[in-house]
Amino acid sequence: MSEKSIIIRNNLYQEYQDVYTDEVLSALEIMAPFNAEVKKLMEVRLRRRQERRQKQKRIDFLDPSTNIPGTSIKVEDARSGKFEGTPIPKDLQRQWVQGTGPGAKPNAPLESSIRNVAYALLSGADGWMFDGEDALGQTGTMSLDNQRNLKLAIHREPVFLTVAEQVAAQMNSWSKGFFGEEKIRDYKSQLDFTTVIFRARGLHLDDRHLRMKDGASFSASIADLALYVTNNYQALREKGSSIVLYLPKIQTAEEAALWNKIISHLEKHLGLEEGEVKVYVLVEQLEATYQLMEIRAALGKHFVGYNTGRWDYINSVSDAMAWDPSFINPNIESIGMTYGYMRNYEDRVRRAVNTADKLGNFALWQGGMEPNIPVGSEEGVSNSMNKAISGAEREQREGASGKWVAHWKMVHIIRPVWEKKGEANQLGRKFPPLTYSAEDAAGLILLEKAPRTIRGARNLLSVGLQYGNAFGQGMQAAALKPADFFGDDDVLYLMEDMATGEIRLSILWEWLHKGAEITEDDSETGLVQGDTFTEKVFDKLLKEEYDKLLNANNKDVYNASKDTTLPIARKIVDVYVKEDIKIPWFIDLLNINLNNTDLKIAEDRINLYVKKLKEKGERVTENLDFTL
Repeated sequence: MSEKSIIIRNNLYQEYQDVYTDEVLSALEIMAPFNAEVKKLMEVRLRRRQERRQKQKRIDFLDPSTNIPGTSIKVEDARSGKFEGTPIPKDLQRQWVQGTGPGAKPNAPLESSIRNVAYALLSGADGWMFDGEDALGQTGTMSLDNQRNLKLAIHREPVFLTVAEQVAAQMNSWSKGFFGEEKIRDYKSQLDFTTVIFRARGLHLDDRHLRMKDGASFSASIADLALYVTNNYQALREKGSSIVLYLPKIQTAEEAALWNKIISHLEKHLGLEEGEVKVYVLVEQLEATYQLMEIRAALGKHFVGYNTGRWDYINSVSDAMAWDPSFINPNIESIGMTYGYMRNYEDRVRRAVNTADKLGNFALWQGGMEPNIPVGSEEGVSNSMNKAISGAEREQREGASGKWVAHWKMVHIIRPVWEKKGEANQLGRKFPPLTYSAEDAAGLILLEKAPRTIRGARNLLSVGLQYGNAFGQGMQAAALKPADFFGDDDVLYLMEDMATGEIRLSILWEWLHKGAEITEDDSETGLVQGDTFTEKVFDKLLKEEYDKLLNANNKDVYNASKDTTLPIARKIVDVYVKEDIKIPWFIDLLNINLNNTDLKIAEDRINLYVKKLKEKGERVTENLDFTL
C-alpha cells in the first residue's frame, strides 16, 4: 500500500485486513483524487463563515437564475422539481421508527462490541442508522471496529449469530417485564426485519488512520463511503436490501453535488447502477434550509429523504448568527421543534419533500430524535414516555413518515403511533409550495421569548463538561443528565451525542459574548432578573459544576476520568466559551486530544488550534499522532 497514493497508519492494514480488503484498497485509490476537492470545498465553507462575521451578513436564498454550483441544474428548475429523482425503494417505504447508534463499543472485545449491532437489528425498528459520526467514539480504532462489526453482521457470520441469540434472550427478558410479553419470536427472522443504514462522517472531518502519500490528511467521508459500501454491497444486494446512507452536516447544494459525484464514481467502479446507493440527508445546518430543493436536485437519483435534526441544527443557527449581538438563544430546554426558527425550518422540510420531481417522485421526511430511555423511577419513566409519545404524535400529524429513537428500548414505545395510522408513509401529502421571500428568510432565524436562567446555564455547563469527558473515554453516545439530578430517578438520563455538547457550549458562548440578560432571580448566585451573564459568572458556575463532577460517584462520572480526560474536557469548555472568535466545531478540540490524557499536551494542542484559526483562518483536523 505504501507505493500507492494512500498510507494506512502503523500496522492497521495487518490487523484489519478483513476491513481493508483488496477491493476496498482499490476503491480508496480511485476515490483519492476527490480528497483535494473536499479540502477545497471546506476552505470555501470557512471563508463563507468568516465573511458572515466580518460583513455582519445573513444567509439568504440562492439567485434563481444561476446554476447550482458543481452542476448544470438551474436553481429555479430545482425549486420547481425539474430534475430527475427516484422512486422510494420497497424497504424504505415504511420507516416508522429508525433507531440510531454506533455498531461498536470502546475498548471491548469483538463479542462484546458487536452486541451493539445485535440490539439494533433485533429491536423491531424499521431501519437502524449505524453511526460512523456523532455517536461513534473515535478513540483507538473504533471507526474500524464499527466497519468490521457491520460487515460481520450483514454477512451473518457465525460470531454475530451466536451473539445475536444471546442478546435476543436478554431483550425478551426486559420486554416481558416492561410490556408483559416477549417481542422477539425468532431471532434469525427478526434480524432481517430492520433495514441497515450507515451514517458516514461529514465532509469537515478527517480520517484518523489514512493519509495521502504526500502527508495530506484524508477525508473521513471518502474513507467511510469506500469501506462501508465496498465491503457490504454484494451481501446487501443478495438479500434484496438497499444500500442506504445518511449524509450529515451538508451546508450547501454545492457540497451535496460533490457527495453525488463521489458516490456515482464509486458506483461506477463497483459496477452498480447510477443511483443504486440511496441517501437521506440530515438537515443539521441552517444554510441547508435555504437550499432544500437544490440539495435534492444535486443528489438526484441517490436522494430519498430528509431527517430533521435538533441539537446540530440549533447549533448551526447559533454559529451562523454569532456575529449578531441581538441574536441570543434562551435555555436549551425551551428550543423544541415548535419554537420559532425550529418550527419554520421543519415546515420547509416537509414542503420540500412533498414537491414532486419531473417524474412525479416525492421524498421522505423522517422526524427528529427521541433521546429518552425508559430507565428510572416509575413516575419518571411514565412522564418521559408520555412526553416522547406526544412528540411522535405531533410529528406524525405534521407529516413525518417516521421518527428516530436513540435506544432500542424505545422502539416499541414509539412505533404504535404510526401503526395506529396504518399508512406506510406520508409521501405526497399536500402542503403549500415553498416560497423564497424575505419573510421566509427571516423566519428561519426567528427568536421567541423564553427563559434564560442560571439554572439553564448550570444544565448547559454540566452536560457540556460531561460530554467532553465521555468523548475522551471513547463514548460519543452517552446517557447524561445535569449533575444536580444525579441520584434522582424521576429525572431520566438522555442519550446524547456530539451535538449535545456543541450546542450547550454555543449557547454559553452567546450568553457571555453578547451580554445576555438573565430573566429570573437566582438565590444561589444572588443574581436577579436583568443581570448580565458575565465572565465572572461563567467562571463561578464552571468551578461549581466541575466540582460536582469530581465528587460524583463512579456510575455518573468514571473515577478513572477525574484526573485524565475530565480536566481536559474542562479546559476545552473554558477555551471554547471564552474565545472571542467562535470556534467553528467543538469536535475539533476533542478530536485533536483523542487518546491523550495529559493536560499539558492538551493545552498545547488547543493553543495550536486557536493560533492557526486566528492567524490563518484554518482548522486543525488531522490526527496529530499520525505522522509520516
